[in-house]
Amino acid sequence: MPIVNVGQENSGSIDLYYEDHGAGKPVVLIHGYPLSGASWEKQVPVLLDAGYRVITYDRRGFGKSSKPTMGYNYDTFARDLHKLVSHLDLRDFALVGFSMGGGEVARFIGQYGSKDVSKAVFISSVPPYLLKGPDNPEGVDRSAFDGIQTAIKADRYAFFTEFFKNFYNADQFLGTRVSEQVIQSSWNIAAGASASASLACVPTWLEDFRKDLARVQVPTLVIHGDADRIVPFSASGQRTAKLVPGARLVVVKGGPHCISWTHADEVNNALLSFLREEKKLELTTPA
Repeated sequence: MPIVNVGQENSGSIDLYYEDHGAGKPVVLIHGYPLSGASWEKQVPVLLDAGYRVITYDRRGFGKSSKPTMGYNYDTFARDLHKLVSHLDLRDFALVGFSMGGGEVARFIGQYGSKDVSKAVFISSVPPYLLKGPDNPEGVDRSAFDGIQTAIKADRYAFFTEFFKNFYNADQFLGTRVSEQVIQSSWNIAAGASASASLACVPTWLEDFRKDLARVQVPTLVIHGDADRIVPFSASGQRTAKLVPGARLVVVKGGPHCISWTHADEVNNALLSFLREEKKLELTTPA
């Protein structure tokens, strides 16, 4: 099983499970909460067929990676990602983050710069800053996140059942764009995640990525559904596209949070079109 060591907790090593397939320019896919790298099932074969080398990995606490009780913050997540790309000796690679994974994309560039990153993609992602405050009136009230933590503490399995209804907008798309079996599979993956990680990741969604986005100097694509009930478009994708110079925004009409499954064709077409472009980012200087 391919793993990379990213740390130690007492007598146990902290290892990330990853998969590395294909050849060509590398594309690193970073999954969302509370899933794993397997959630890119609709994207991996399309990218491989298009001639890319595709790397997926499971965030610490999720999937087949180690499940420590520590390190659940974006500085650590970005460091984990850096250790993976260094282990694989990646150069000129694209970073693609879904939901929580968009935070890794932003923080990685914020911490390590854009030297080896060719392109950045944010899909239904948490940046720039979700917490509502005096300097961030477009954000979400803290009470919403407090409620999520309370529900997870009480019964995370029941929480996941309700969470995935809104993850896929099941009231609209069940039986058409998503099946009961897909939702059940997502629940199974979430149930197998670390209980510590399931709870500890929630406060990380409130991290401020605005300074990180200011350091993004590579071509950037933002894809977001305008019916996202998990990470509201107006609080996230719409603003990220405005904060990154030259970023392209693709809005999926009626798209829920997990557009990578329900609207996979639209997401894949936008992603492939963007990755194939050779045009360099032209930064504009504010007047």
